[in-house]
Parts: sequence; C-alpha cells; structure tokens
Amino acid sequence: MKVRKPPLRSCLGCGREADKRELVRFVRTPDGEVHVDPTGKKNGRGGYVCATSRCFEAAVRKKRFAAALHANLQEDDVERLREEFEQTLRQ
Repeated sequence: MKVRKPPLRSCLGCGREADKRELVRFVRTPDGEVHVDPTGKKNGRGGYVCATSRCFEAAVRKKRFAAALHANLQEDDVERLREEFEQTLRQ
C-alpha cells in the first residue's frame, strides 16, 4: 500500500509549514464573510495560522489575511476574528 503524505500548509503569521490539522483555518465564504473554521471543511477560500496569538497578531499586522483570503478586513472584522480565534483555542 502507498503511504499518503500529510497535507502541509503555511502559517500566515510566521511562515512555518506544518500539517494542516495543527493549524487554525480561516475561511472567506462565498458570500464574502470571513470566519474561523475549526473543522477545516467549510467551502470557501482558506488561510492558516499557528494556534498561537503571536502568529495571529503577526498575520494581522502584515495584512496577510487580506492577501490570502482576497478580502478587505475592517478593524471590527479583525476584532471579531480575534474573539473567534481565542474561543477556538480555548476549546
């Protein structure tokens, strides 16, 4: 039997490459909203961040969410995503 390689993704904050199950996925849905996707299976364009607030803040500071998700994020969107991200980390 052929052994499958684990799917690798890069963190938007630090650039580290890791198994996608180790990272937290953010998704821009077809209707244009950006959310945290804890299941990793929602439809839409996705971007990944390490499960640390330091990487999340680096991705926000470097405007990597806007580039990766092809979405313009306002300050209130970033605050909502920060709350969703921290809630996901607590689970």
